[in-house]
Amino acid sequence: MRLKKLLERLDYKVIQGSDDIEVTALANDSRKAEKGSAFVCISGAVSDGHRFVADVAEKGAAAVVVEKETESPAGLTVIRVDDTRYALALMSAAYFGYPAEKLKIIGITGTKGKTTTTYMIRSILEGVGHKVGLIGTIEAIIGDRRIPAANTTPESFTIHQYFAQMVEEGCDSVVMEVSSQGLMLHRTAGIPFEIGIFTNLGRDHIGPNEHKDFEDYKRCKAMLFRQCAVGIGNVDDKYFQDIFRDATCRVETFGFSEKADLRAEDVELVSRPGYLGVAYHVAGLMDFDVEIDIPGKFSVYNSLTAIAVCRHFGVQEEKIREALKKAKVKGRIEMVKVSDEFTLMIDYAHNAMSLESLLTTLREYHPKRLVCLFGCGGNRSRDRRYEMGEVSGRLADLTIITSDNPRFEEPQAIIDDIKTGIGRTAGKYVEICDRKEAIRYAIEHGQPGDVIVLAGKGHEDYQEIRGVKHPMDERVLIREVVEELAEGK
Repeated sequence: MRLKKLLERLDYKVIQGSDDIEVTALANDSRKAEKGSAFVCISGAVSDGHRFVADVAEKGAAAVVVEKETESPAGLTVIRVDDTRYALALMSAAYFGYPAEKLKIIGITGTKGKTTTTYMIRSILEGVGHKVGLIGTIEAIIGDRRIPAANTTPESFTIHQYFAQMVEEGCDSVVMEVSSQGLMLHRTAGIPFEIGIFTNLGRDHIGPNEHKDFEDYKRCKAMLFRQCAVGIGNVDDKYFQDIFRDATCRVETFGFSEKADLRAEDVELVSRPGYLGVAYHVAGLMDFDVEIDIPGKFSVYNSLTAIAVCRHFGVQEEKIREALKKAKVKGRIEMVKVSDEFTLMIDYAHNAMSLESLLTTLREYHPKRLVCLFGCGGNRSRDRRYEMGEVSGRLADLTIITSDNPRFEEPQAIIDDIKTGIGRTAGKYVEICDRKEAIRYAIEHGQPGDVIVLAGKGHEDYQEIRGVKHPMDERVLIREVVEELAEGK
């Protein structure tokens, strides 16, 4: 491919060499640079690609794309742009033949609800014959392949690589989570989103290597709505107006408010032994009843979002109802049947905000006892441990403190920090460091009418200890415990 073809949608300046040369590959990781490749120098939080210009030249790279003055060996083509992250996104699209333009792309941004909503939308659209790719926090789904995710929104090169593979697999649409980081770092620059969705906004991702303050976080979320044809937003969220103030798309709304274009009415919590759900009536742009096998008010928001999107694909009400009944997300209020007397579930809630939201939701079902089992990761903020301990101590009837990715810390030290937080409340707790034994205690001591939630691991299937990820899936642990208890072990 000619270099100028890769650069065709960018403003750039040739500093050295020529843009009319052939390049064999595109890279932004110096380790992947090869003979004839174009290397894009990214200024990252950990390292700066501009430092590796001599290295990639030695490997035979044909060109480098820079955003600042850099010493470059003779014979190497040097292209200057204003922002190399933005350049990487547009060059990646060109490199793979603009696959995004062959797909209908749905992008979802917000603090909570992105993951569940992507799976709901995919479930509905696949149910009526669409072939749908998915990119999100848990995984990317391309045909029958599932690729574990490293970031909620991957680097732009990877996104377009996935899009190209989805086109090859016969996908006609994609639903993807669009993180504030992804928007800020131009990972999604140039993608022609058919539909952009705003779920909600909370104070998260503020700090070093993330967003400098809440205003910056909000500004980045709003970027999606200057890059899509239709924007669908949660009108009940207090930041709705801020997010859509400078939107260039056509705007539709959902929520509980009378102002919403698509709204939920007559919400009813559904509770049976081993089952929690929610039923409601959809009004406004559509008119039908629906029941979701995932509890809580946020499940209403997530499903309303999915309905609002699928309306644009002409999906019939009956198909939406059937698909929502089946939609499940690994590790997001995932109910695991172990007893006819109490309810057990797995959830990814791993910070104070998500744990408070989860436990508050489950409290609304008036369980006999609400039991919360969780731990906190090592080499992370100790404040998170105090906060999660305080939340669980305040909202759960019993907290079972255990281990969760201790990394390079001693598990007991982390548990002690959690106990400090619980100590600020009158909450009861037990501490069982071994996670399987903690799960055994929860199941063995389950009482009729209890709701037991295993929080923090969710979709994760490992435990990270001293730099090594050991296989550990809570579904497997639960099955082993149930079998062992049945055998009287």
